[in-house]
Amino acid sequence: MNNVATLAKNDCIRVLNDTFRSTLVGGQVVITQGVDALPTDTKARVVSAAQSFSKFTKENDPHGEHDFGNFEIEGETYFFKLDYYSLDMEGGSEDPADPTVTARVLTIMRADEY
Repeated sequence: MNNVATLAKNDCIRVLNDTFRSTLVGGQVVITQGVDALPTDTKARVVSAAQSFSKFTKENDPHGEHDFGNFEIEGETYFFKLDYYSLDMEGGSEDPADPTVTARVLTIMRADEY
């Protein structure tokens, strides 16, 4: 990553979120029961859609952090949401722009599970 420290806070959070979401490396991924119950090929398409999501707008991403998205697979709507925790997972992160104090958790769910 190119010197994340020089980026504005929201830009830094966006870069960290996009990197984690696209690679699934550097955090924890949670899928809900509804997603886990899907056939393996559908589940793979749902996870892949969350990884490759790029349709962020001012309406669905007002802070420019790329921490939430929605998409459809086979007529069903799915969401992904990124949350920021302290490294001990006991509370929220005090600075989501600082990966040395933040554990990222990506949750992928069916819209009706939100």
